Amino acid sequence: MKEDLLIELGTEELPPKSLLRLSEAFSLNVEQGLKTAKLAFGGIEPYATPRRLALIVKELAAEQSDRIEKRRGPALNVAFDQSGRPTRAAEGFAHSCGIAVTDLGRLKTDDGEWLAYDLRIDGRSSVDVLPGIVSEALASLPVSKRMRWGEHSFEFVRPVHWLVMLYGARVVECEILGLAAGRVTYGHRFHHPDSIELQHPDDYAAELEKTGRVIPGFAKRRDHIRSLIETCVSENDDTVLTDADLIDEVTALVEWPVAIDGSFDEHFLTLPPEVLIASMKDHQKYFPVHDVSGNLRNRFIAICNIESRDQEVVRSGNERVIRPRLSDAEFFWKTDRARRLEERHDLLSEMVFEKHLGSLLDKTSRVEEISKHIASTFSADPKSVSRAAHLSRCDLLSEMVGEFSELQGTMGRYYAQADGEPEAVCEALGDFYKPRFADDAIPGSSAGRCIALADKLDTLVGIFGIGSTPTGDKDPYALRRAAIGLLRILIEGEIDLDLHNAISTTVSAYGEISLVENTSNKVYAFIRDRMRGYFAERGASTDACDAVWAKDLGSPLETARRLDAVTGFRQMDAAIALASANKRIANILKNLKREPPLMVDRDLLAEPEEKTLADQYDALAREAEDLFIGQEYTRYMELLAGLRDPVDAFFDSVLVMCEDERLRNNRLALLSSLHVLFTRVADIGKLHG
Repeated sequence: MKEDLLIELGTEELPPKSLLRLSEAFSLNVEQGLKTAKLAFGGIEPYATPRRLALIVKELAAEQSDRIEKRRGPALNVAFDQSGRPTRAAEGFAHSCGIAVTDLGRLKTDDGEWLAYDLRIDGRSSVDVLPGIVSEALASLPVSKRMRWGEHSFEFVRPVHWLVMLYGARVVECEILGLAAGRVTYGHRFHHPDSIELQHPDDYAAELEKTGRVIPGFAKRRDHIRSLIETCVSENDDTVLTDADLIDEVTALVEWPVAIDGSFDEHFLTLPPEVLIASMKDHQKYFPVHDVSGNLRNRFIAICNIESRDQEVVRSGNERVIRPRLSDAEFFWKTDRARRLEERHDLLSEMVFEKHLGSLLDKTSRVEEISKHIASTFSADPKSVSRAAHLSRCDLLSEMVGEFSELQGTMGRYYAQADGEPEAVCEALGDFYKPRFADDAIPGSSAGRCIALADKLDTLVGIFGIGSTPTGDKDPYALRRAAIGLLRILIEGEIDLDLHNAISTTVSAYGEISLVENTSNKVYAFIRDRMRGYFAERGASTDACDAVWAKDLGSPLETARRLDAVTGFRQMDAAIALASANKRIANILKNLKREPPLMVDRDLLAEPEEKTLADQYDALAREAEDLFIGQEYTRYMELLAGLRDPVDAFFDSVLVMCEDERLRNNRLALLSSLHVLFTRVADIGKLHG
C-alpha cells in the first residue's frame, strides 16, 4: 500500500537569502532519512514560501520491508576452548541474539570462520518512523544561528506556529518542535489569515493557491514573477535586469506576488548607472529597467506581497521610498568627488589587511611592486600599471563604496575619470576585482589584468605564508576563488607567465615579513590543484591532464595549449597504441644500468622493421622540432600518429634486448630517441583507453 505524505512547518518569516537553501536541505534530509529507514517512495516535491517549509513525498510505502540483519560474532578459535566448550564470548553473543549457542550459524571468510546469526527484523509502520525522520531533518538544516522563543527550550531558525503531517487522508500523530501535527494550514497573512483544513496531500498546492492566496511552489512563484515583470515592460520594448540572486531573494519575500511599475526623478540618471542599480537592488529589491539600447531608464519594477484595491497608492508609496535612497546616493557621489582619489591613499594605513601582513597600504605597495615586475609579460604600459596599482584600493575609503561594497573598483574608475587620470589607468581600476564570480569576465585591459593578477598573487602568498590555508568548506580569504581568477586571467587572457617566477617575486615583495617555510611550493601546488579542477570542468579527461602534468610546466597558458593538443590526439585511432608503446619503451629504458648511446648507428640496423622505423623517425624529427618550437602542439601530436604502424611492426618483429651488445645498444638508442619525441609535448604514456 502506498500513499502520498505531506509535511508542512508554518513559521514566522524565514530569512529570504536562505529560504531556497533551507528548502533544498529539508528535502534532501527527508530523502536520506527515508532511504536509511528503508522506506520506499516515488519522489519528493519541495515547497517553500516566507512562512512555510513543506514537501510532498509521492507514493510512500505504508511500512518498511522486513529485513535480515546479518550479525557476526567472535571467531571460532575465540568462541570455543580446546575442549570445544563455548567460551563467555560465544555465550554473550548468543545471549545478545536471544538464542542458544548451539543455534548459532557459521560464517566463512578469507580471514577465517566466525559465529553468525541472521536476525529477522520486522518492518515498522511508516507513521511510526516518520516523526523521527522529520525531527532529524529539521535539526540538520544548515542554520548558522538558531533562536528560542517564549518559554520553550527547543530552537529553530524562526518561531514555528503550525505543523501539518498527512499520510494520505490520515494525520500522522506526533509532536515536533512543541507542535502537535494536524491537517490545518494557513493562507496569506493578509489575504486569507484564516485556517484551511486539508483532506489529502493532493489538495495542498491547489487549495493554498485558490483559497489561501499563496503560491507554495518556489519555482512556480519565481516563474510567475518573471512573467509579471516581462508583462510590465513588454509594451515599451524595455528590458529588465533580472539577475538570478535578486529573483530568488524576491521570490523568498512574497507568497502572492504582484508587480508594480514605478518611476523616479529623471535627474538621478546623471549618477553612474551602477549606483542607481545598486541602490534599487540592495535597499528596495527593485528591478531596474533599461531601454532597447541598454540605457538605464527612470523606471523600476517592484514585486509586492499584496494585491491592493488601489494599486496607485502602492505605486506612489514605492516611488516615495526610493527617492531618499537615490538622494543619499547622489550625496555620496558629490561628496566623494570633492576629494581626489589619490588623497585617500595614505589613509589605507588605517585599514588592516591581516594582522600579521600589515595594512591595506602595505598590501597596495606590494601589489604595485609585483605589478612592475610582471608588466612586460602582460604587454602593459609600466607607468599605467604602476599608477593603477597605486590607486587600486583608494575607493574603499569613499562614501559610496562604504554604502555599496559591491561597487569597489567600479567607483574607483569613475572617480579616477573625474580626476583626469589617463583612460588606461581608469580602465584598469574598473577591472581590478575581476573576475568577481564564476561567470564574470576577466579584466579587459592589459594593465587591469596585470594588477588584478598581482593582487591575487599577493593574497595567496600572504595567507599561505602565515599558515592559514583553506580547510574543507572554510576559506575565509577566498583563496580558491583567487586561484581560479588568476588562472582564468592567464589562460583566457593568453598571458604566458611562469608561476614559479611570479610567486618568487611576490615572496620577495613581503620583505622583512616572515613567511612559513616552503610558502612558494605550497602556493604553487595549491594553484596547480585548482588548475586541474578548472580543466576538468571544461571537459579535459584525467589521463590527458596527467600526461601534461608530467611535464610540470610553470605556465598555465602553456599547460592549456598542450592539453588541447593532447585532448585532440587522444581521439585518434593511433593514440592508445602509441601510448602503450611509449609505456613499454619507458619501462625498458627505466631498467637500464647505464644510458643508451645518443646516436643511432645506421650500419647496425639489421632488421627491415627497425630500418623502417629509423627512416620514419628521421623523416619526422626535424618537422616535429620546428612544430614544437613554434608551439604548434596540435600538429605535433598529429605527426606522432604517423608512427603507429612502424612502431607496432618494430615491437612485433624486433628483439630489443638481444644478446649482441652492439645491436642491443643501437636499438635502445632508437627507442630513447622515440621516447624523447613521444614525451616532448606531454607524456603520452599516461593516456589509457
